[in-house]
Amino acid sequence: MPVRVVNDANAAALGEVWQGAGQGRKTLILATLGTGVGGGIVVNGTVPTGAHGSAGEIGHMQVNPAESEPCRCGKRGCLEQYASATGIVRLARQRGWAGEPTAKAVLDAARAGDATALDVAREAGSWLGLALSHVAAVVDPELILLGGGVARAGEVLLQPVRDQYRASVFHGAAGTQFALAALGNGAGMYGAARLILQHQ
Repeated sequence: MPVRVVNDANAAALGEVWQGAGQGRKTLILATLGTGVGGGIVVNGTVPTGAHGSAGEIGHMQVNPAESEPCRCGKRGCLEQYASATGIVRLARQRGWAGEPTAKAVLDAARAGDATALDVAREAGSWLGLALSHVAAVVDPELILLGGGVARAGEVLLQPVRDQYRASVFHGAAGTQFALAALGNGAGMYGAARLILQHQ
């Protein structure tokens, strides 16, 4: 039988376009925020994979060349170092967060108004908004979706993302809308099914 292979975040983006928060849209970006940062891009209804299969790897865009600590990929200043669950924990520890933090604990505290946690959420969201503004200059999306466990923080993270995006983006893509992904962990399965249906 024919076999199709697709990156998990790209599959999730395709699933959101087909059955999720991206229905009716042809061009969007999905940022998946979990242990790492993944990215899925849909352009005119299809998922571009690139020459080496690495299209959409927004987590390893260098957003901060001044960063001194290495990312797990070996570079420094990758988006994943700030906007992932592990990145949020790292930022919290840098600010002297008491105990052993988790991203959920930090973001819950931010929603409750904790000043240190709010600073962390704003920094993580700002780096993400900056990175998304760079991707948007190439893709010009109708919609940007945030998915994954970290995105469940909602507005406390989404607001700084939008603010930094609008401050940084090329004016032609300034009207791009933002929303939370809808399909959760099932998005990739929907996308994989859609990929097969598209190529029947």
